[in-house]
Amino acid sequence: MTNPRDTGLVLNPKYDAAGLITAVATDRATGEILMLAHMNAEALAATIATSEAHFWSRSRGALWKKGESSGHVLHVAEIRIDCDQDAVWLIVDAAGPACHTGARSCFFRRIDGDRLSAVA
Repeated sequence: MTNPRDTGLVLNPKYDAAGLITAVATDRATGEILMLAHMNAEALAATIATSEAHFWSRSRGALWKKGESSGHVLHVAEIRIDCDQDAVWLIVDAAGPACHTGARSCFFRRIDGDRLSAVA
């Protein structure tokens, strides 16, 4: 028997013990992974309502809108949820760099053995 959460068409996110789900954002035009963050129910609801990415900051313990202070908003074109509804995929148009360091993507380094190198 299949779990309705796994195959049905009712949004029923499975949040972890901290009330969070993982969210990954990719660029709509290139498919590049821009960032990975976490959402609680409030962040997901705000993202759905505004079409702008909102997340839960685990370090600050607060809701935050991506780009609220920098202007580098992630405009959400599409939201997908994985099969067991514990991860969200945001397909976005980025208004500037996604990373707080100023890099286009948070994934701007490659692991080479025990060292890091910049991705071109």
